[in-house]
Amino acid sequence: MAIWDTADELNDPLDFLLIQNGFITLFHRQEVLSETISWLRNHSYKVVRVDSAAWRSQADLHRDIGQVLDFPEYYGSNLDALNDCLSDVAVQSYGWDAADTGLVLVLDGYETFADQDPVSAHLLLDIFAKQATYAALFGHRMMCLIKTEDPELRIPPVGGTPVSWNHRESLSAR
Repeated sequence: MAIWDTADELNDPLDFLLIQNGFITLFHRQEVLSETISWLRNHSYKVVRVDSAAWRSQADLHRDIGQVLDFPEYYGSNLDALNDCLSDVAVQSYGWDAADTGLVLVLDGYETFADQDPVSAHLLLDIFAKQATYAALFGHRMMCLIKTEDPELRIPPVGGTPVSWNHRESLSAR
């Protein structure tokens, strides 16, 4: 079963625009992110947010991600365990369910954590992108929206795919 209808390419629904170039999308302007989240919620996406600017360590990352995605108590709070649990999230074992159109993880203030721990910050996105690809194999939609105060933020490719700005804030739209 296809995750998208071929007409979606012509109709440009927002979720299609967000995912077509990768599962991680950058946002700078709060109003653009708020409108996007509102649209996604109105289309039955489960949206969860974390304040990644408050993370001071990898332990904070694991605590917050595990909490918003309902990771099991045995979650090991390391990157391998994150990968394992996100693969369970990808097949809707927990974190969201079949009634949801898709799952959206919003990371507020990502660049703050990335400045403190660039390796862990990038690995989080890489793992998420990998598991979002896995989810797509089952017809499930997962995406990560990154809110940044830095309009020039550049993130190296994750999951083998470049990280792009949303269609309203891309370089061509500025």
